[in-house]
Amino acid sequence: MSVPVRPDGKVSTPLVDELVAQGKTSVEIARDVEKALSKLVRDPVVTVIVTSFVGPYSEQIRVIGEAAKPQALPYKQKMTILDVMIAVGGLTDFADGNGASITRASEGDKRYSVRLKDLIKRGDISANVEMKPGDVLIIPQGWF
Repeated sequence: MSVPVRPDGKVSTPLVDELVAQGKTSVEIARDVEKALSKLVRDPVVTVIVTSFVGPYSEQIRVIGEAAKPQALPYKQKMTILDVMIAVGGLTDFADGNGASITRASEGDKRYSVRLKDLIKRGDISANVEMKPGDVLIIPQGWF
């Protein structure tokens, strides 16, 4: 089964009400689940596989507005705005790509203009900027 880690850092599964997952490896969580299940099941065998990770807000890149799939992404070293746009599926038909901006939390919410349309539609690599942890990419709707 697939279970999310709640915002409080715990997981709940059938037969196991709550276990702390925050700060533990997948093997440690599996042993904790086995221990809890051993009261109800003889010799339980549990495997935990992490399928996705978003991270704390301070380490996320959030994309809002006219992206095909607006979402929060985990920050990765050397991540660029092109990497972000690939992950969110590009721009919608209604996006004002060259009117987009990045709000950078690490610099006191300073705003930077970005040229997504030039980057994606025209292949202008000079518009490809590096992202930082905590950045918010805002893609406005265009006025035709």
